[in-house]
Amino acid sequence: MRERILLCLAHMSGNEMKFVKEAFDSNWVVPLGPNVNGFEADLETFVNHRERLESLDKKVVALSAGTAAVHLALIACGVGAGDEVIVQSFTFCASSHPITYLGATPVFVDSEKESWNMDPELLEEAIKDRIAKTGRKPKAIVPVALYGMPYHIDKIMEIANRYEIPVIEDAAEGLGSRYNGQVLGTFGRYGVLSFNGNKMITTSGGGALICPDADAAREILWYATQARESYPYYQHEAIGYNYRMSNICAGIGRGQMTIIDEHIAHHKHVQALYEELLKDVPGITMHANPAPQYDSNFWLCTATLDSNLCIKGQENAYKQVIKGAVGGAAGVTHVASTAVTDCQPNDNVEALRMALDAANIEARPLWKPMHKQPVYKNAPAYINGVSESLFAVGICLPAGPYVTDEDVRYIVENIKAAIKE
Repeated sequence: MRERILLCLAHMSGNEMKFVKEAFDSNWVVPLGPNVNGFEADLETFVNHRERLESLDKKVVALSAGTAAVHLALIACGVGAGDEVIVQSFTFCASSHPITYLGATPVFVDSEKESWNMDPELLEEAIKDRIAKTGRKPKAIVPVALYGMPYHIDKIMEIANRYEIPVIEDAAEGLGSRYNGQVLGTFGRYGVLSFNGNKMITTSGGGALICPDADAAREILWYATQARESYPYYQHEAIGYNYRMSNICAGIGRGQMTIIDEHIAHHKHVQALYEELLKDVPGITMHANPAPQYDSNFWLCTATLDSNLCIKGQENAYKQVIKGAVGGAAGVTHVASTAVTDCQPNDNVEALRMALDAANIEARPLWKPMHKQPVYKNAPAYINGVSESLFAVGICLPAGPYVTDEDVRYIVENIKAAIKE
């Protein structure tokens, strides 16, 4: 049987063991140490480089997760109980859940069709309406680099600056993606990165926060280390968190940084191959960079299926409740009460997912929009229908470093074979 083709998995090089061994040999098996410092320095070098422009001087703090980075960025922007934060609806829940940790309310904004990311026009409409309804501005704006695709950051920043609202870029999926030659996460006040096991590079888990300057980085570091004051005993004058990255994980990250450019180049190569092999397949459209200023890392390669496309096995879609993890979703412990919801991919998308799964190919639907998640049913939302329409017809295809040209051809062959004549 053919080896299973995974959706996206960061490839581990031999360099990681060198740094991890150094950590054990020097007894730095704690949430600080030389690897943490070195990893932060490597990230700063990477994110501060701008093509054709003078380099930036952002600082980076390595943390235990990308979600922790979102949480601390919100705190640094003054978000607290009763506040509102505007966040892209078309995203993973880690973009919005930390807002609720602080007792604040997420205000969801839908996407525009080109990048699939936050619609700037709808963003400004939401800001004006929240001011009119509450008498206060939202405390922050969180655009998301969906599947690595850059957001329309110049328009978003212009609006944010005009209303004097800080921007927290959620570039967790967009490490190495650029807009006009500048790395995502460096436009706003803060930028979020993720090194989860399926990201462009991995530290097994972990994340980082790109900060505007050294003072801001020191404040984030203080919060990330339980907000301890400088006394010879434990004195706490604010609530802190245990969010620092370990020296072991950072060692893995340092090794991964030596091959990050190779990873990005491979993902782009896989995307180009999908585009070439699927260009003449009616009813299937790859999502590509919409304009020259967009330079996606193509963390995941995504496609949309025409709603009238006929996939074999549609009659079996959503016929039974899924039991256990789907698509590598670790930690799934709740069995759904029903096989269907009021917002789900079309039957042909689910039929294609099942057909690929039967061929040992892991594919997934797009992120379900947050404004359609039951947990956020009462949250304000500014909707134009784009994210719901894309969720109904979109699918994610394998794109990781282990995905070879032969694998892509095998995947495309199985997609073609699943389409009814």
